[in-house]
Amino acid sequence: MTAQAQSTAETAQWLPVGRLDDIPRLGARVVETAHGPVAVFRNGTDEVFALLDRCPHQGGPLSEGQVHGRLVTCPLHQWNIHLDKGAARAPDVGCVPRFEVRNDDGDLYLNPEPLT
Repeated sequence: MTAQAQSTAETAQWLPVGRLDDIPRLGARVVETAHGPVAVFRNGTDEVFALLDRCPHQGGPLSEGQVHGRLVTCPLHQWNIHLDKGAARAPDVGCVPRFEVRNDDGDLYLNPEPLT
């Protein structure tokens, strides 16, 4: 199997998100999955993260929050969630499921199953 064919086979079950440039820096795009909406974030250094689009506090839409560094601030009650861990920043306690994102030369793909 060629590298391109293998890459295509590996991404077959992954969901296309779009191009990296389609997501504004410090912004997000929402992708619907069987587990609910997933927010795909792009930070200021073009790192990409994906979290279930529900704050662990009261379910606020994290995709509408402010991205800063490797954190997103929930728009409802200003909880800060680590984009790379899914965990709330202390003193708050809680966690949101994370999802894997693949960047294939600027094309983004989301694994629809949460990371364990």
